[in-house]
Amino acid sequence: MSKTYTFTSWNVNGLRAVMKKDPNFVEIFAQLNADFVGIQETKMQEGQLELDLPGYHQVWSYAERKGYSGTAVFSREAPLSVRHADAVLAYATPESHELVACAATEGRVCALEFEHFWFVDVYTPNAQDKLARIDVRMAWDDAYRHFLSALEQETGKPVVTCGDFNVAHNEIDLKNPKANRGNAGFSDEERGKFTELLDAGFVDTFRSLFPTLEGVYSWWSYRGNARKNNTGWRIDYFLVSEALRPHIKSAKILNEICGSDHCPVTLTLEI
Repeated sequence: MSKTYTFTSWNVNGLRAVMKKDPNFVEIFAQLNADFVGIQETKMQEGQLELDLPGYHQVWSYAERKGYSGTAVFSREAPLSVRHADAVLAYATPESHELVACAATEGRVCALEFEHFWFVDVYTPNAQDKLARIDVRMAWDDAYRHFLSALEQETGKPVVTCGDFNVAHNEIDLKNPKANRGNAGFSDEERGKFTELLDAGFVDTFRSLFPTLEGVYSWWSYRGNARKNNTGWRIDYFLVSEALRPHIKSAKILNEICGSDHCPVTLTLEI
């Protein structure tokens, strides 16, 4: 007998800040009512905030640097096992190890094993202005891809990964592709690595259902009335192992929900 699982991903851009807004994070969380929630950019250290989320197990990953990065997962099911970014570092090459190690201290991954799948929340390193951190980004993308593939191969369980991947994959995924070509988030290098991830056996769930839908974005700059004008980028994703493609029931971008420069994205699977 099949079961329906609901998932939400949201880059909150500072969880303590969202807790002070109206509605606040806990109220939005209740409204979303998902079985599994991954958030990114918590910008917190351990002990700075206690979230009261009855019925949910909480797994946190913190950056060593204060007020930066960070991820967390909230799940109605108790995880069977948990891994963090140091597990991604294990898939770096000798040449890329130092670069991936930089990102691995930034609380970028919460990977939780459940009975039927892995749920992996990620905050991908930003390549930064003038691609100043593109070397870290390329090394991370390779290691993360191998990490996801290894989870599936070693455990026999498919993978659901979500988060801020910091790349608009194709021109349809941002409002102004020509003006942004070569910029961080829309460089050929980053787009190419995302293609490699899909080619490794992962499905962009939103595009699997809406291959040609335009004007649907998950991030808007705080500058220039970008959100009001819908001058956005789709950089937040749910990807699933190819084996889960037939089980995708819905994939949504909830651009009506504010509180961050990103909006939540959702996925429903029937397994």
